[in-house]
Amino acid sequence: MKRNLLRWIASLAVLAVLLGHAAGFYRLLPVDVLDNLIYDARLRLTMPRTPDDRIVIVDIDERSLAEVGRWPWGRDRMAMLVDRLFGAGASVVGFDIVMAEPDRSSGLASLEQLAAGGMRGDARYRAVLDGLRGQLDFDGRFAAALGGRPVVLGYYMSGRGDAHGALPSPVLSAAVFAGHQGGVREAQGYAGNLPVFQQASTSAGFFNPVVDFDGNVRRVPLLIRHGDKVYESLSLAIVRLVLGEPVLVPDFGERGDKGDDPLDTLVLKTPRRTVRIPVDEHGAALVPYRGRDHSFPYVSAADVLTGKVPADLLAHRIVLVGTTAPGLLDMRSTPVGSVYPGVEIHANLVSGMLDGTLRHEPAYASAIQLVAMLVIGLLMIFGLPWQAPLRATAATIALLALATAGDFALWTYGGGVLPFAASILLIATLFVLNMSLGFFLESRHRRQFANLFGQYVPPELVEEMSREPGRYSMDGRRAELTVLFCDVRGFTTIAETLEPEDLARWMNEYLGAMTAVIRAQRGTLDKYIGDAIMAFWGAPVADPNHAQHAVLGALRMREALTLLNTALAQRGKPAIRVGIGINTGPMTVGDMGSDVRRAYTVMGDSVNLGARLEGISRHYGVDVVVGESTREQTEGIVYRELDRVRVKGKREAVAIYEPIAEADRLPAVLAWELGQWDEALRYYRSGDWDAAEALLRPLVGAAPGSGLYALYLERIATARERACIEAWDGIHDFDTK
Repeated sequence: MKRNLLRWIASLAVLAVLLGHAAGFYRLLPVDVLDNLIYDARLRLTMPRTPDDRIVIVDIDERSLAEVGRWPWGRDRMAMLVDRLFGAGASVVGFDIVMAEPDRSSGLASLEQLAAGGMRGDARYRAVLDGLRGQLDFDGRFAAALGGRPVVLGYYMSGRGDAHGALPSPVLSAAVFAGHQGGVREAQGYAGNLPVFQQASTSAGFFNPVVDFDGNVRRVPLLIRHGDKVYESLSLAIVRLVLGEPVLVPDFGERGDKGDDPLDTLVLKTPRRTVRIPVDEHGAALVPYRGRDHSFPYVSAADVLTGKVPADLLAHRIVLVGTTAPGLLDMRSTPVGSVYPGVEIHANLVSGMLDGTLRHEPAYASAIQLVAMLVIGLLMIFGLPWQAPLRATAATIALLALATAGDFALWTYGGGVLPFAASILLIATLFVLNMSLGFFLESRHRRQFANLFGQYVPPELVEEMSREPGRYSMDGRRAELTVLFCDVRGFTTIAETLEPEDLARWMNEYLGAMTAVIRAQRGTLDKYIGDAIMAFWGAPVADPNHAQHAVLGALRMREALTLLNTALAQRGKPAIRVGIGINTGPMTVGDMGSDVRRAYTVMGDSVNLGARLEGISRHYGVDVVVGESTREQTEGIVYRELDRVRVKGKREAVAIYEPIAEADRLPAVLAWELGQWDEALRYYRSGDWDAAEALLRPLVGAAPGSGLYALYLERIATARERACIEAWDGIHDFDTK
């Protein structure tokens, strides 16, 4: 008994930890990762890999853009597309795109302005315009093409409070879910279609996916709440239209509406049959992928417009209009493919709902998992210590095989999905623990871990990491992190004025002060590059607020530098001015180098952009520049938008910002200045030079030391000389690194 006491205590602790995860008290990332890997493996293994020709995807592909023109197309083209589809006999047409902006490409708005202005008295002009209005009203033509036809428009639900366009009629009241566990996802805003299109179409559905923490789309919400109403997804709206628009009834399990059970099924009752759609407690359905891609017939939108598609290919088919063109950003990462057309996700859902092949993770899945884990755990904890190694190994293999067979049988024959990773990990962990000297191996592993990471990571983080060493690795991986570059301005000139010993002390004071701030904000010091500092946040210790900590670090570095310069001035030493660049994005992080020297560092395009932002801080006369992605992931910090720039080697423009201060520490005079600047920048980007200059002049007087305002006055003068307003996009290109 005494000999096995340590084994039992350690094993029971393992069981308790995994049971806590299974019960939902907390989430263990490795278990969730393994669950996803198991789910993906089962899905790929059992996919039918057969085409479904009931659904046809009309693809706005690269060839369509090359032949018809860049996106968005004029609504006259879209009207023609709708006419062609229904002319070929399509039964239902769904759009995996949103049309939220009016089409002004026909020039009708300009003609209307002339009619109300200089041509107001010209009767012949007005008569001709009246005759052309119907032809040039592209939005009206598209709305007319939708009218009276079974069309489902797509739109987007947003987590922000912005609302654009029109919403369709809701399918349910939010009151239906009151008192029940879970509840459907909630959206604060939406980007809908133009009201004239929404009124003309039969219905509409949102096309938001659920993106898991690993970036994959495994499920799609079929219902989302906005305000006190609940709206349906694009795929569900299409299925309801195909079935004759039956009433949607949520099913909450055995106790029904009187209990507090979570949502379990969506029921569609038609005269011929009842369609039951299994969903999770939040109203999302698992996507029943049929294959890796192209499980449905694809036709190019260009061929539809030119009449090259055989009519029998579209006749009596459900048509989904979407895009695979990379530039239109509707390619998703899924368990069956890292680059998967978003429109085909909806096609898989429509196919699965019509066939009744959607899999279901029942509400009682956690209870089943808990009971199974408890039985398995107790058998292993109190059985393995008494067995010889070979017999214990054979018993463990048999137990693992039995659990795997049961899980696979439920998946294959019952359509059920149970979380299985915790059970596998429990079996494997208890076996390893019981077959080793757990206590001594754990102590040794922790010492090795501290020695390894202590070469690269600040000591204050090594202690935190050593509490759960299994979560950390030196291996290279892809992660979203935040990187900071800090460089001393005019270092060469200053270095020439100091003796070597003074320069060394001067630099050591500076580097020591800046490094202390970085460590206080949980940053990882990457390296010193001469007078420059490189640091990053979010690895090796995960930090969901890595962008926030990096920007706060820059603000604290600015404050620390002010104190340091005061001390330097008292000793007659030159002041230090720095430029800081911060960027957030995907990076590769890990132990890199050669046999001679290695370092735990980051690399990638996002890192390069951070370095570029530090370099261009001098151009704007500011000491800190952060990228757009960093700005979006911080809160409670006031920024001044500096510009939209396109740096060398990048095609896409990014907005750049200067962090001013934390919101609760912002001086009132700066609030006024920032308001004036925002107005000036808006006029500048719209090409209204006079209005922008009128606001910038007082700002120059109020802040004579600011190079930013003087820079924009110079740009305005240059723009006037070049008369470039027609090609003006408000983006500044940097041709050098």
